[in-house]
Amino acid sequence: MSAWYYADARNDRQGPVEASELARLRQQGAVTWQTLVWREGMANWQPMSDFADDFVQGDDRGPWLSTGSGSVVGHAAPSVADGASPYAPPTSPVDTVGHVVLGGEVVQAGFWKRFAAMIIDAFITAAASWAVQIPLFIMAGATGAMGGDLLSTGGSVGLFVLSYGVGILVPLLYFAWMHSSASQASLGKMAIGIKVTGGNGQRIGFWRAFLRYLAYLLLALFTLGIGAVVSAFTTGLTQRKQALHDMICDTLVVDKWAFTDRPDLQRRELGVVAWVAIIIGGGLVALALLAIVAAIAIPALYG
Repeated sequence: MSAWYYADARNDRQGPVEASELARLRQQGAVTWQTLVWREGMANWQPMSDFADDFVQGDDRGPWLSTGSGSVVGHAAPSVADGASPYAPPTSPVDTVGHVVLGGEVVQAGFWKRFAAMIIDAFITAAASWAVQIPLFIMAGATGAMGGDLLSTGGSVGLFVLSYGVGILVPLLYFAWMHSSASQASLGKMAIGIKVTGGNGQRIGFWRAFLRYLAYLLLALFTLGIGAVVSAFTTGLTQRKQALHDMICDTLVVDKWAFTDRPDLQRRELGVVAWVAIIIGGGLVALALLAIVAAIAIPALYG
């Protein structure tokens, strides 16, 4: 008899175990008829109730589980319509939108996949922010040329605050909208093949996605960037690869095929797009560090 695997309360895979052991766990309340199980040869994980006969046979208290008609308690036999073949496969409407499949392997997205997605999203949000900010600067210049006061001290401060606010609001709305959409991913995450879910794999709502990115911003701003660095380390060191803002909002970043009926399509390795983004991002970070060093060294050299 094939060995079985099952999903525990945390959706982690357990096993292999025999059918008799699963029956014993069900009697103890550790698993239920709704617990997802899998064995070699099955395409997808399915609830225990779909294989009730297997677990009755492996149970020492089989009569306690079954009724006099031979059907399992709580697992009613399907009715057959007049003229329908009793051997025809069951049919039912399937709604896959927001459908979460638990019990399969979940590939978490670590630091490098997140970093690659961040680089792509940084270009996208920067372009969107500048699309709003450039007209503001043009308008300010035109108003100043006509004798307005937008370029005065008070006007300049107001313009700076407005521009800074746009630079925060645009990515905040972008990530909140994209992470709560059907794709559950920003454009950068889509390109890398990852998505954001709740702690149990479910799709998160707009305001939860909004607060997730807001938590990241506040951690970075109020710790002068230290919070962002700590988050980078936690994505590589914690069991579920959660950043600090993921822990605060109970979210995960996982492969796009995680929590679906095709967990076998998940990838642990970095793809071509991820490598290209990492190289570009690494080059930008190196240039930024070089600029900082030059800004410090040149004045000291000629001072």
